[in-house]
Amino acid sequence: AALDGFQIDVQLNIMSFLSPQDLCHLGSTSSYWRAAVQDPLLWRYFLLRDLPFWTSVDWKSVPDAEIFNKAFSEVSDNVLYDYMAVYKKSCPRGRRSLKSSRPRYGAVTLFLQSLVTQAEPRFAMFGPGLEELDDSLVQKMMTCPEILLVAGLPQRQIHGIGSGVSFQFNNNQKFNILTLYSTTSVERRKARAEQAVTVNKMFYQDNSIVGNQQAVHYSVIAQVKKVCEVVDGFIYVANAEAHKKHDRQEELARILAMIDPALGPPNRPLLVLSCVSRVGVKRIPCVYMAHQLQLNLLRQPWMVQDTVAATLSGLLSGIEWLLEEANCKNAQ
Repeated sequence: AALDGFQIDVQLNIMSFLSPQDLCHLGSTSSYWRAAVQDPLLWRYFLLRDLPFWTSVDWKSVPDAEIFNKAFSEVSDNVLYDYMAVYKKSCPRGRRSLKSSRPRYGAVTLFLQSLVTQAEPRFAMFGPGLEELDDSLVQKMMTCPEILLVAGLPQRQIHGIGSGVSFQFNNNQKFNILTLYSTTSVERRKARAEQAVTVNKMFYQDNSIVGNQQAVHYSVIAQVKKVCEVVDGFIYVANAEAHKKHDRQEELARILAMIDPALGPPNRPLLVLSCVSRVGVKRIPCVYMAHQLQLNLLRQPWMVQDTVAATLSGLLSGIEWLLEEANCKNAQ
C-alpha cells in the first residue's frame, strides 16, 4: 500500500531494484500491480542487465538478436515487444522450472530405456578451445575423478587426430568422447612454443561464389568423416576469452562441415562449451557467443554452456543436456 501513493515513474524506478522473482510476487497482490509489473521498459532493462551473467542458453530459449538493436519505441503489429516473455523464456532459472514441470512419463520412458542394453553414446569433441587456452580442458577431464570419472581408456586411435575415452556420468551412465585435434601433438607444442598459427588439418576448403562474394565452405578429411558418421552428437569447444581474436564466421563454416547431414542423422545435438582458461578471465557471455556463431542457422538442437577449463565448472551441466538430447533422439 505504501507504493500506491507514488507517481508511476517513481514506482517503476523502485521496481527496477527488485529481482524479477520479487516483481512477479508483487504482481500477484492486485490487478493494478499485475498490470504494472508487466511494463515492457522494465523487463527490457532486466533482460539487458542480466543476460551477460547467464551461464547457458539453448535453441529454444535464445533471445532474438534484433531485440537488442531495436529502439524501444518501435512496434510490431502495433504491440510493444513482450520483453517479460522473452526474459522468462531465456532465463536459465525459467528453463529449469519448465524442465521440472514436464510430465512424469518422460522420466519413466528414460528409465525403461536404461534397462535395455545399448552401446555407449559417442560424441565428437573439437574446436579452438581445445588448443588455444592456457589450461587444457581434456587434461582436466582426464584427471578429476571427483567431477568426471574415466571409465575406459582408448583402445584405438585415429592417427594424428585423437582417440576415444569413456567417461561415467554421476548417474552411472557411460559415454564416449572422441577428441579431434586440428594438428598432431608435436605440431601443437611447437606452435605454442613459437606462438605460431598452425594449419587446421581436419578440414579442407572448398570455395564457392554466392552472388558477388566468395563463400567459405569446408569439408572434413576422410578420417574425420568416419568419426562424424558414427557419433551421436557433437561438442564444440569455443574460445570465449574476450581478449583473444576470433573469426566466428570461419568457426561456423567448420561446425557446418562437421554436422553436415550427408554424414549422419540431421538432428544430432550440438553442445557448445563456451570455455575460458580459469576463473577471473573476462569471457564473452554465452548468449553473445550463440549469436556470434549464428547457431540460429542450425536445424538440430544446440546449447551453449559457460565452462572453465581449470575447474571444469559448467561441464557437467552441458554433458547432462547432451546425454538427455542424445537419449531422446535414440528413443525416437
